[in-house]
Amino acid sequence: MLTLRLLDGADRGRIYENLEPPITIGREEGNTIQLNDERVSRYHVKIQEDNEKLVLTDLESTNGTRVNGEDIQLCILRFGDLLTIGRSVLVFGSREEIAERLANLRKNGTPKNPTVDENSESLEGENQGDPLDYELNWSDDIDLQATLHLLEPPELPERLSPAQAAQLSELLEYLHIRVRNVLHSAHTNEDEEMVEFEMRPWQDLIDFQARIAGYLRLISDPGKE
Repeated sequence: MLTLRLLDGADRGRIYENLEPPITIGREEGNTIQLNDERVSRYHVKIQEDNEKLVLTDLESTNGTRVNGEDIQLCILRFGDLLTIGRSVLVFGSREEIAERLANLRKNGTPKNPTVDENSESLEGENQGDPLDYELNWSDDIDLQATLHLLEPPELPERLSPAQAAQLSELLEYLHIRVRNVLHSAHTNEDEEMVEFEMRPWQDLIDFQARIAGYLRLISDPGKE
Protein backbone atom coordinates (compact mmCIF):
# COMPACT_ATOMS: atom_id res chain seq x y z
CA MET A 1 0.00 0.00 0.00
CA LEU A 2 1.24 3.49 -0.91
CA THR A 3 0.93 6.82 0.87
CA LEU A 4 1.45 10.13 -0.93
CA ARG A 5 1.08 13.51 0.79
CA LEU A 6 0.83 16.82 -1.06
CA LEU A 7 3.20 19.41 0.38
CA ASP A 8 2.72 22.19 -2.16
CA GLY A 9 0.48 23.15 -5.06
CA ALA A 10 -3.23 23.79 -5.44
CA ASP A 11 -4.08 20.52 -3.66
CA ARG A 12 -1.57 20.88 -0.82
CA GLY A 13 -2.52 19.25 2.44
CA ARG A 14 -4.27 16.30 0.84
CA ILE A 15 -3.19 12.80 1.87
CA TYR A 16 -3.71 9.73 -0.29
CA GLU A 17 -3.41 6.54 1.73
CA ASN A 18 -3.76 2.80 1.14
CA LEU A 19 -3.22 3.12 -2.59
CA GLU A 20 -2.78 -0.17 -4.41
CA PRO A 21 -0.22 -0.07 -7.23
CA PRO A 22 -0.22 0.47 -10.10
CA ILE A 23 -1.40 4.07 -9.79
CA THR A 24 -1.25 7.08 -12.08
CA ILE A 25 -1.03 10.78 -11.27
CA GLY A 26 -2.22 13.46 -13.68
CA ARG A 27 -4.65 16.23 -14.49
CA GLU A 28 -7.29 14.07 -16.19
CA GLU A 29 -10.19 12.29 -14.54
CA GLY A 30 -9.44 8.59 -14.34
CA ASN A 31 -6.07 9.00 -12.64
CA THR A 32 -5.67 7.50 -9.19
CA ILE A 33 -4.58 10.97 -8.05
CA GLN A 34 -6.02 13.87 -10.02
CA LEU A 35 -4.10 17.13 -9.54
CA ASN A 36 -5.59 20.56 -10.13
CA ASP A 37 -2.47 21.93 -11.83
CA GLU A 38 -2.29 23.19 -15.42
CA ARG A 39 1.42 22.30 -15.61
CA VAL A 40 0.62 18.65 -14.93
CA SER A 41 0.02 16.48 -18.00
CA ARG A 42 -3.21 14.56 -18.49
CA TYR A 43 -1.43 11.35 -17.46
CA HIS A 44 1.85 12.48 -15.94
CA VAL A 45 3.46 9.60 -13.99
CA LYS A 46 2.83 5.98 -13.16
CA ILE A 47 3.92 4.11 -10.02
CA GLN A 48 3.96 0.34 -10.23
CA GLU A 49 5.35 -2.63 -8.33
CA ASP A 50 8.08 -4.73 -9.88
CA ASN A 51 10.26 -7.27 -8.08
CA GLU A 52 9.09 -5.93 -4.69
CA LYS A 53 10.23 -2.43 -5.62
CA LEU A 54 8.13 0.62 -6.41
CA VAL A 55 9.04 2.08 -9.79
CA LEU A 56 8.05 5.57 -10.90
CA THR A 57 7.86 6.24 -14.65
CA ASP A 58 7.34 9.62 -16.30
CA LEU A 59 4.68 9.14 -18.98
CA GLU A 60 6.35 11.50 -21.48
CA SER A 61 4.88 14.47 -19.63
CA THR A 62 5.19 17.95 -21.13
CA ASN A 63 6.99 19.52 -18.16
CA GLY A 64 8.81 16.46 -16.82
CA THR A 65 9.08 14.94 -13.36
CA ARG A 66 11.63 15.51 -10.63
CA VAL A 67 12.52 13.25 -7.73
CA ASN A 68 14.55 14.95 -4.99
CA GLY A 69 15.29 17.79 -7.41
CA GLU A 70 16.61 15.60 -10.23
CA ASP A 71 14.86 15.22 -13.58
CA ILE A 72 13.96 11.57 -14.08
CA GLN A 73 12.22 9.34 -16.56
CA LEU A 74 12.45 6.18 -14.44
CA CYS A 75 13.45 5.58 -10.82
CA ILE A 76 12.87 3.43 -7.73
CA LEU A 77 10.97 5.25 -5.00
CA ARG A 78 12.11 5.27 -1.38
CA PHE A 79 10.26 6.55 1.65
CA GLY A 80 10.81 10.28 2.04
CA ASP A 81 11.42 10.97 -1.65
CA LEU A 82 10.05 14.29 -2.91
CA LEU A 83 8.16 14.21 -6.22
CA THR A 84 7.79 17.46 -8.14
CA ILE A 85 5.04 17.25 -10.76
CA GLY A 86 4.22 20.58 -12.33
CA ARG A 87 3.77 23.01 -9.45
CA SER A 88 2.76 20.21 -7.10
CA VAL A 89 5.18 18.65 -4.60
CA LEU A 90 4.40 15.27 -3.02
CA VAL A 91 6.29 13.25 -0.41
CA PHE A 92 6.25 9.47 -0.71
CA GLY A 93 5.48 7.55 2.47
CA SER A 94 3.69 8.03 5.75
CA ARG A 95 5.40 9.68 8.71
CA GLU A 96 5.90 6.23 10.25
CA GLU A 97 7.47 4.81 7.08
CA ILE A 98 9.86 7.76 6.79
CA ALA A 99 10.74 7.47 10.48
CA GLU A 100 11.53 3.78 10.02
CA ARG A 101 13.82 4.57 7.10
CA LEU A 102 15.64 7.22 9.14
CA ALA A 103 16.03 4.74 11.99
CA ASN A 104 17.58 2.21 9.62
CA LEU A 105 19.97 4.86 8.32
CA ARG A 106 20.94 5.69 11.89
CA LYS A 107 21.40 2.11 13.04
CA ASN A 108 22.87 0.42 10.01
CA GLY A 109 24.31 3.18 7.88
CA THR A 110 22.34 1.91 4.89
CA PRO A 111 18.70 2.56 4.05
CA LYS A 112 16.09 -0.11 3.88
CA ASN A 113 14.41 -0.19 0.50
CA PRO A 114 10.61 0.01 0.63
CA THR A 115 8.60 -2.94 -0.60
CA VAL A 116 4.91 -3.06 -1.23
CA ASP A 117 4.25 -5.84 1.27
CA GLU A 118 6.31 -4.32 4.08
CA ASN A 119 4.46 -3.13 7.15
CA SER A 120 6.07 -0.21 8.94
CA GLU A 121 6.40 -0.90 12.65
CA SER A 122 6.91 1.62 15.40
CA LEU A 123 10.43 1.92 16.77
CA GLU A 124 10.61 -0.22 19.88
CA GLY A 125 11.45 1.44 23.16
CA GLU A 126 13.30 4.38 21.61
CA ASN A 127 10.90 7.18 20.92
CA GLN A 128 8.18 8.89 22.84
CA GLY A 129 5.42 10.54 20.82
CA ASP A 130 5.80 11.05 17.08
CA PRO A 131 8.46 8.68 15.65
CA LEU A 132 9.38 11.05 12.81
CA ASP A 133 9.90 13.96 15.19
CA TYR A 134 12.21 11.74 17.22
CA GLU A 135 14.23 10.59 14.23
CA LEU A 136 14.61 14.10 12.82
CA ASN A 137 15.85 15.44 16.14
CA TRP A 138 17.73 12.54 17.70
CA SER A 139 21.09 14.04 16.66
CA ASP A 140 22.45 17.51 15.98
CA ASP A 141 24.41 16.09 13.03
CA ILE A 142 22.96 18.05 10.10
CA ASP A 143 24.55 15.67 7.59
CA LEU A 144 22.74 12.72 9.12
CA GLN A 145 19.45 14.58 9.13
CA ALA A 146 19.88 15.33 5.42
CA THR A 147 20.44 11.73 4.35
CA LEU A 148 16.93 11.20 3.05
CA HIS A 149 17.59 13.26 -0.03
CA LEU A 150 21.17 12.33 -0.82
CA LEU A 151 21.88 10.04 -3.73
CA GLU A 152 22.25 6.52 -2.40
CA PRO A 153 24.13 3.66 -4.05
CA PRO A 154 21.54 1.71 -6.05
CA GLU A 155 21.06 -2.01 -5.74
CA LEU A 156 21.94 -4.27 -8.64
CA PRO A 157 18.94 -5.79 -10.41
CA GLU A 158 18.03 -9.35 -9.49
CA ARG A 159 16.86 -12.33 -11.52
CA LEU A 160 18.86 -11.41 -14.59
CA SER A 161 19.28 -13.93 -17.36
CA PRO A 162 22.90 -14.89 -18.15
CA ALA A 163 22.82 -12.67 -21.24
CA GLN A 164 21.41 -9.70 -19.29
CA ALA A 165 24.00 -10.17 -16.54
CA ALA A 166 26.77 -10.21 -19.16
CA GLN A 167 25.41 -7.05 -20.80
CA LEU A 168 25.20 -5.27 -17.44
CA SER A 169 28.74 -6.35 -16.55
CA GLU A 170 30.00 -5.10 -19.90
CA LEU A 171 28.25 -1.76 -19.47
CA LEU A 172 29.61 -1.23 -15.93
CA GLU A 173 33.11 -2.17 -17.09
CA TYR A 174 32.89 0.40 -19.86
CA LEU A 175 31.75 3.11 -17.43
CA HIS A 176 34.47 2.12 -14.97
CA ILE A 177 37.21 2.41 -17.59
CA ARG A 178 35.98 5.81 -18.79
CA VAL A 179 35.91 7.20 -15.24
CA ARG A 180 39.33 5.72 -14.46
CA ASN A 181 40.89 7.30 -17.54
CA VAL A 182 39.55 10.73 -16.62
CA LEU A 183 40.70 10.43 -12.99
CA HIS A 184 44.20 9.38 -14.06
CA SER A 185 44.51 12.55 -16.14
CA ALA A 186 43.77 14.86 -13.19
CA HIS A 187 46.48 16.76 -11.33
CA THR A 188 46.55 19.24 -8.46
CA ASN A 189 47.62 22.87 -8.76
CA GLU A 190 50.63 24.36 -7.00
CA ASP A 191 48.75 24.91 -3.74
CA GLU A 192 47.29 21.40 -3.93
CA GLU A 193 43.89 22.85 -3.14
CA MET A 194 42.29 22.28 -6.52
CA VAL A 195 42.21 19.43 -9.02
CA GLU A 196 42.69 20.41 -12.65
CA PHE A 197 41.98 18.69 -15.95
CA GLU A 198 43.36 19.39 -19.38
CA MET A 199 40.85 20.23 -22.10
CA ARG A 200 40.84 16.80 -23.78
CA PRO A 201 39.91 14.75 -20.66
CA TRP A 202 37.43 17.47 -19.67
CA GLN A 203 35.70 17.07 -23.02
CA ASP A 204 35.88 13.31 -22.56
CA LEU A 205 34.04 13.71 -19.23
CA ILE A 206 31.34 15.82 -20.90
CA ASP A 207 30.96 13.23 -23.66
CA PHE A 208 30.79 10.53 -20.99
CA GLN A 209 27.92 12.30 -19.22
CA ALA A 210 26.10 12.75 -22.55
CA ARG A 211 26.49 9.03 -23.27
CA ILE A 212 25.09 8.11 -19.84
CA ALA A 213 22.15 10.46 -20.46
CA GLY A 214 21.53 8.59 -23.70
CA TYR A 215 21.60 5.25 -21.88
CA LEU A 216 19.10 6.54 -19.32
CA ARG A 217 16.80 7.70 -22.11
CA LEU A 218 16.96 4.37 -23.92
CA ILE A 219 16.32 2.41 -20.72
CA SER A 220 13.29 4.50 -19.76
CA ASP A 221 11.88 4.47 -23.32
CA PRO A 222 13.33 1.63 -25.41
CA GLY A 223 11.33 2.74 -28.46
CA LYS A 224 13.29 5.97 -28.83
CA GLU A 225 16.69 6.24 -30.51
